[in-house]
Amino acid sequence: MYYIANPANPTIWIVVGVIALLLFGGQKIPEMMKGLGSGMKEFKKGMSDEGDDELRKEKEREAEIRRRVEEEMRKGS
Repeated sequence: MYYIANPANPTIWIVVGVIALLLFGGQKIPEMMKGLGSGMKEFKKGMSDEGDDELRKEKEREAEIRRRVEEEMRKGS
């Protein structure tokens, strides 16, 4: 029974594909895949933008700390 339920089993993917074809029809599946692909692309873009913002903020914080340390060193000298 484990062999049938194994996700790497190609037979399972064929059965899922046939069921999807019967449920949605041949014309609707490409539209659904296009929507899924654009959604994934938008998600990845959002994730990279968020990472860029965090990186920019961290660099700004580091620059501010360096500036303050340099000012303190000048005052102390």
